[in-house]
Amino acid sequence: MPSTSPHASLTTETHRLPDDRTLAYAVAGDPTGAPVLVHHGTPGSRLFAALLADTAHAVGARLVVPDRPGYGQSSPPPTGWDWADWRADCTALLDAESLDTVSTLGFSGGGPFALAAARSDRVTRVGLVGTVVPPFEGGLATLARVPFALRVVFGVSAVLAAVAGPDLVVGQYTDRDVTDGVAEAVGVEFDEALRQGARAPARENRLFATNRVASLPDVSLRAWHGTRDENAPLEPVAEAVRAVDGTLRTLPADHLGTLLDCRVDALRWLVGDEHADE
Repeated sequence: MPSTSPHASLTTETHRLPDDRTLAYAVAGDPTGAPVLVHHGTPGSRLFAALLADTAHAVGARLVVPDRPGYGQSSPPPTGWDWADWRADCTALLDAESLDTVSTLGFSGGGPFALAAARSDRVTRVGLVGTVVPPFEGGLATLARVPFALRVVFGVSAVLAAVAGPDLVVGQYTDRDVTDGVAEAVGVEFDEALRQGARAPARENRLFATNRVASLPDVSLRAWHGTRDENAPLEPVAEAVRAVDGTLRTLPADHLGTLLDCRVDALRWLVGDEHADE
């Protein structure tokens, strides 16, 4: 049954997966628009939809934004769950929503999961914004090899965010001033992401550190990435895009700034506007 989400334009639905897990997801944007399966960051949740909902409505996109396993209201995954299992979860979600084909968008840590979902022949286009490309190198990737270390890091972040408010969370992703609405949306999503604790982002960072996403099938791919993005390096994205003859758009922006600056063009392209981003 649908429920009201903190953002007035979102509704939350749940679907029972074949293995009896619950998959929660938000629906937002134009209810009659072209469907776009959206993958939130790490950590993140279905409430990521609040950052895209108004734009989606304007360009004619219907967003379907699931909580990945262990985030928000979705059940934790079984042992050994990985990219292929996420593709199966997404297929079950598309069946529940009676969607034959979709385009898909991945932001930040959601990018690899968008690529995994695109291994299905039901995905027609892939958009990546500020994505990480496994195997991902960096501080969190190093910590991912240490048991429980990432849980501590994300657990401390959750406590600090609860005390300091959304500005602390926003500051992890951008140095620009954002509107109160954007700050609130980022803060609420972060809180929802960690409502079950820090196991989910720790698990995903271990995947990023050790598992390469399988090569893509014949699907259109476009990526938007900030030249000042300190959360996700640009060169691995450029290399991955070249490998599938995709298109890379660079912006003079940081991590969250890239999302805010490209969301109109990204969603326009994902719903089939061939002149988007020109």
